[in-house]
Amino acid sequence: MDLSETRPFGSDGFYTTPYHTRDISPLSSASASSFLEKVFAHLRSPPAPDQHRPLRMGLWTLLEGFLLLANALAILNEERFLAPKGWSFSEVSTSGGAKTLKGQIIGLIYAAQYLRVPLIVLNAITILVKLISG
Repeated sequence: MDLSETRPFGSDGFYTTPYHTRDISPLSSASASSFLEKVFAHLRSPPAPDQHRPLRMGLWTLLEGFLLLANALAILNEERFLAPKGWSFSEVSTSGGAKTLKGQIIGLIYAAQYLRVPLIVLNAITILVKLISG
């Protein structure tokens, strides 16, 4: 066995995959065509009636989406993320821009950050419902 096949790093310092883990055998045309025939046969045949369920967005899915959005707003850090971009609450409150769209969005971010404990409870309830209902 050649030592160059077992070394984790090549002569240029980059990681090289050992020879025995490489898949260098080409795919034969017969196996590729049989694979494609199976795929297209599956696509041509309609699913059984019990397997086909229409995708619908219900009220629960909408509420989960709002919960995810509230979680995303709640984790934004003012010192590291919002203030360098000019989205701090102090800038909006001192300049009187609380009525603008930017001021309303910053107020929404602060409301989500203020309600972190209810968000934790809602997340726990959502997880429990998902675990129970499947």
